[in-house]
Amino acid sequence: MNTATHSTSLHGLIGTAIFAALALSFSAVAAADPPSSAGITVKYSDLNIATPSGALKLYARIEAAAQNACGYFWFKTDEDEARCVHNTIAKAVNHVNQPALSAVFVEKYKTSAPSALVSRSH
Repeated sequence: MNTATHSTSLHGLIGTAIFAALALSFSAVAAADPPSSAGITVKYSDLNIATPSGALKLYARIEAAAQNACGYFWFKTDEDEARCVHNTIAKAVNHVNQPALSAVFVEKYKTSAPSALVSRSH
């Protein structure tokens, strides 16, 4: 009976050690190369995004989705997480390519529209 208890606790210890090693290696990988942006899908067929109110609603959806997507990653600093959110939003705005949505982005970040969006509008 003592042997069975010893064997069971040894298996538990080995399992815990393996789990800890995997968790540490995952943390190291995540910390070493945080994503610059995250993938998101936001539906907006119910909105007229050519209007300021529709663009604002879409922007709010994109922002919430970006925060959720970037929240799945571990970042060393709050600035890294903010950069992920910003880049994810910028990619979404660029993908939609609508002037009203771009205007919301510009107002929010007090910066120019994502460069690909600007180049497409010329």
